Amino acid sequence: MGGHPGYFFFDEIQRIDQWEMFIRRLLDTENIQIFITGSSSKLLGSEIATSLRGRSLAIEIFPFSFEEFLKFHGLFSGSPKTFGANTASVLRKAAKDYLEVGGFPEVQNLDRNLRIEVLQGYIDSVLLKDIIERHKVSNILVLKHLVRHIMNSAGGQFSVNKFFNTMQSMAIKSTKNSLYEYLDHLTDAFLFYKVPIHSRSEKSRLINPAKVYTIDTGLLNAMTFRNSYNYGQLLETMVFMHLRREGYDVEYVTTKDGYEADFLARHRISGETQLIQVCWEMSDKKTFERELRGLKSAMDELSLSTGTIVTWDDEIDMENKIKVIPIWKYLFK
Repeated sequence: MGGHPGYFFFDEIQRIDQWEMFIRRLLDTENIQIFITGSSSKLLGSEIATSLRGRSLAIEIFPFSFEEFLKFHGLFSGSPKTFGANTASVLRKAAKDYLEVGGFPEVQNLDRNLRIEVLQGYIDSVLLKDIIERHKVSNILVLKHLVRHIMNSAGGQFSVNKFFNTMQSMAIKSTKNSLYEYLDHLTDAFLFYKVPIHSRSEKSRLINPAKVYTIDTGLLNAMTFRNSYNYGQLLETMVFMHLRREGYDVEYVTTKDGYEADFLARHRISGETQLIQVCWEMSDKKTFERELRGLKSAMDELSLSTGTIVTWDDEIDMENKIKVIPIWKYLFK
């Protein structure tokens, strides 16, 4: 090959024992560049063995962001410079479509029934290839119940104990250990993300259940029955995935007063901190007041001077440096 480097591409190599040693040997002895792909979070930098640290760059690939969705459909080639009436109207419609369809490229132009079929096929593929075969899972019934349960309470706190009791009440056999393992397998395969409680105490983080989010709203729509109650959960999922894509580590906050804030997000590189509450619409006064109280309580407790409430279509600057912003504008931040 003379002076030109060779290129090697490996897919799912993490399934092979001691693969890192093999890759390291290739890097040390040959003039090559290596690209490794796989559907396991163990390929991310923090999980990679010491032998490859400093020699590798990990890149996570997600379904389309809102900006990518807009570009794919020929609506905007980048972030809008201003948000006039026409722009806002196009973005509102696009955000509704994005909420419904999600970001997987293959399903963008399919009709609804075929889209749902393809997305359900993705779930079957993740379960069958990435989990059941890879981890030799025998209790497939419980695994499928677990997936449905989490998707039906998107962004909700997930308690293994409660789910275990539900399985027992349905006379379905399982063990708590296997449920913990299944949840780990599902997060390792990038289907779900766990968001822990914000706490300096490791014990508190272990005792309090994590919130669990699904990677894509299109998947949620394909796997669950939708009603108006669920739209807040979909909106929360959109905000979470936006933060995840942008490189934030995310926790939820429960204050000493018992109030809750959805997201405390810290950027891994810049250290920038955002405190975010998600509320579908301000017109539901009781819900909005509860969300506002939760945000203010968390701002006081964490000594943060600003907070954001992301809504579907409401926008206002409130007192105490709290900004209410619609999702179709927030997703460009």
